[in-house]
Amino acid sequence: MVTSSSSNVPRLVIAAPASGSGKTTVATGLMAAFAEAGLAVSPHKVGPDYIDPGYHALATGRVGRNLDAYMCGEELVAPLFLHGAAGADLAVVEGVMGLYDGASGQGELASTAHVAKRLRAPVVLVVDASSQSRSVAALVHGFASWDPEVRVAGVILNKVGSDRHEALLRAALDESGVPVLGALRRDGALGAPSRHLGLVPVAERRPEALESVRALAARVRAGCDLEGLLALARSAPPLAAAPWDAAEVVADGSPDGGRAHSPVIAVAGGAAFTFSYAEHAELLAAAGAEVVTFDPLRDESLPERTAGIVIGGGFPEVYAPELSANEPLRKAVAAFDGPVAAECAGLLYLARELDDLPMCGVLDATARMSERLTLGYREAVAVSDSALAVAGTRVRGHEFHRTVIEPGAGAAPAWGLTKPERRVEGFVKAGRVHASYLHVHWAAEPSLARRFAEGATR
Repeated sequence: MVTSSSSNVPRLVIAAPASGSGKTTVATGLMAAFAEAGLAVSPHKVGPDYIDPGYHALATGRVGRNLDAYMCGEELVAPLFLHGAAGADLAVVEGVMGLYDGASGQGELASTAHVAKRLRAPVVLVVDASSQSRSVAALVHGFASWDPEVRVAGVILNKVGSDRHEALLRAALDESGVPVLGALRRDGALGAPSRHLGLVPVAERRPEALESVRALAARVRAGCDLEGLLALARSAPPLAAAPWDAAEVVADGSPDGGRAHSPVIAVAGGAAFTFSYAEHAELLAAAGAEVVTFDPLRDESLPERTAGIVIGGGFPEVYAPELSANEPLRKAVAAFDGPVAAECAGLLYLARELDDLPMCGVLDATARMSERLTLGYREAVAVSDSALAVAGTRVRGHEFHRTVIEPGAGAAPAWGLTKPERRVEGFVKAGRVHASYLHVHWAAEPSLARRFAEGATR
């Protein structure tokens, strides 16, 4: 076992009073500006979101990682952070929603404030100043004094209208004791395109996304005190925690992790399947698998020697015609007789049809777009033994989709949801296929990766 040790990664948490204030703009711009200045920047995102980390990765050249105190537990926040930030000069953590908004009805759990406290990190508050002047001081004072354990140590003013407007805001904040570390003018041209579930993933618009990130970096460099922000990041105290280690949690620290078998586990990627946590592939590799990515939009066959398939989330409804047109791969997936784990978009891809277009037909089920958004954290227990989980395994996860699926025959439920509502969900077929809407972070339950890799080996 690795013993706990202090680690002092310079770090900032970028938060806001509410969603829509400009957290993503500022956080991504800061990451890119510091990276362009030659710093190794480690990007992080509070909560379950998959899309913002893609922009963070583009800005920094490092994998964007999530810190979710609900799905992973608060005790894993610092270890996962230190794992991701290894070798970095600076870590920037983008918050979620408003600073103190967490899992519904559960206090501060999984809020930006909760994560900031676990990281002992200074918080920079991004304030939409477009419709206020002196009142900004009362707003910042309220957020800074609400929880004495949360160190709101700076403000970046966003959507400032003019030089006079900025002067009024700065004069008001002089009395608050919280320094202004930046002021950004209104600019409707700098925004990432959105769709029915949020921002469009980087993989779908890489050239334009890269240009947007560069523009954000220039904007932040011109409007923010980068030296002051870096000094603030360096003021963060040491963390008494050990970095998370995939080999340790999956393979009990054995030297080879069972790598002699090296089953190939094919992980879906490309523009249609962009939702995955980096730790999943790391856990599978630590369990002895060789992880190979394939693109269901372009590849007509599974990778050579595929012994297991993992299909994560994304937007298959957007790419349904192209996915359906790739008949050779659909047939290969349908004929595959090894373990399969699918989440959300992966579930839809395994169905017989999606919006009347043929999919793989692994599951006797049909899926379609819906007007209703299903969103929120869930607690669940595995109902049936599968390639992914033993019946009785308890997890916390997240649902986020605008589709519904109508089951046919030949499959048992995957999960029994216990909170906030009670219902069964997903499919287990023949003990080897596990498909569900529920997104789960495997770092919280490494046995999922271990069991899946072992099934692929067999």
